[in-house]
Amino acid sequence: MSENSLFDMFRDEFSGVKFEPLVIKNEKDTGYIKLLRDEREKNLSPFAFRTADTRGRQLPEEPCFIRSAYERDMGRIIFSQSFRRLRHKTQVFFNPLNDHICSRIEHVIYVNYIATIIGRALNLNTDLIQAIAMGHDVGHAPFGHSGERVLDRCMRSVDENAFFEHEQQSLRVLDVLEEHNKGQYGLNLSFEVRDGIVSHCGETYDESFLRPKRDKKTESIVNKGRKDRTAPATLEGCVVRFADKIAYVGRDMEDALRAGFINNDYLPSEVKNRLGNTNAEVINTLVGDIIHNSLDKDEIRMSDATFDAMNEFLKRNVEQIYLSKKIMTYEKTVNTTVEALFEAYMEACADIEKSLRSSSKVIRVFAEFVKEHPDKDASDLRKVADYISGMTDTFCTQCFEQLFRI
Repeated sequence: MSENSLFDMFRDEFSGVKFEPLVIKNEKDTGYIKLLRDEREKNLSPFAFRTADTRGRQLPEEPCFIRSAYERDMGRIIFSQSFRRLRHKTQVFFNPLNDHICSRIEHVIYVNYIATIIGRALNLNTDLIQAIAMGHDVGHAPFGHSGERVLDRCMRSVDENAFFEHEQQSLRVLDVLEEHNKGQYGLNLSFEVRDGIVSHCGETYDESFLRPKRDKKTESIVNKGRKDRTAPATLEGCVVRFADKIAYVGRDMEDALRAGFINNDYLPSEVKNRLGNTNAEVINTLVGDIIHNSLDKDEIRMSDATFDAMNEFLKRNVEQIYLSKKIMTYEKTVNTTVEALFEAYMEACADIEKSLRSSSKVIRVFAEFVKEHPDKDASDLRKVADYISGMTDTFCTQCFEQLFRI
């Protein structure tokens, strides 16, 4: 049954409802909206995840009378403080003065767009896709993967069993650290969104296809080990994981060209012939290839030839961009900045009451964060990691300069 026929069926009943604040939320509206949503989801792919089948939230909540569970989750994510801070976090090029260089928040928007295009073509649940995509990087450290590596190294220097990975931190931010209502922490998102976020890693270069791990235990997503690359529990989560890679492979080249790191002869001819020579051409090719090879299948797959070309592209990016002299030189500054702050904050944890009275505002603000930290069982090490990973590039740099300026 089409949506138009549903509108026609209930036209007389619903046209009589007065739209006043006290009557907007009523059983007729709620029932009608649910009927429309259920009808749409009936026609999804047999491999799509239906909202009605969700494993739910950690804490039960009354459903919203307008939004689906996943639309509600996306709203909570994009209105969060951690999401806002992404606009001042590095994607690849550190704290750039050029406004046209990609930031972390732009990357997230690109992932959302690409994943939605693929998901809609495959007739999947786009509400779920968008919630995962918009939340997947909220736990990223400042200075991109360079900052992530330094923070991970610092943590392991204190505890060999500790580690930092932005996938797990994104889930921790949304589960524990974000304030939802005044005095209440954790956004209480749906399992499928949380799973897609913690399982999104796009830095795995050996995946030409992904199949959802639907038998994943609900509690397993909060106890993931280091370098755990288990597939998401839904096909929608698999789409986002591929979109994460597609979003950065060509855009990083585009930014490197704009920044003067590389020239127009950057790509080998076999890669250009297969994928194209611009970010737009690369995205069109990769998206089209995935759709063609994943239609009516319970997997997300690339053709072998396209996958090999993309990996060659990624390899070239690593060699010529991520390991370039300019990036590696700036990375030394990142190492110094993050390591120094980490040591200072760990020292401050030894006596928080004293740190609250410190002459340094940088230490006082950190001590207040520790004092009000919502996870009372967290170690000092984890609290320091939570604080540093939540910083923007600019704030991290400012804290370093204020603390160590002579």
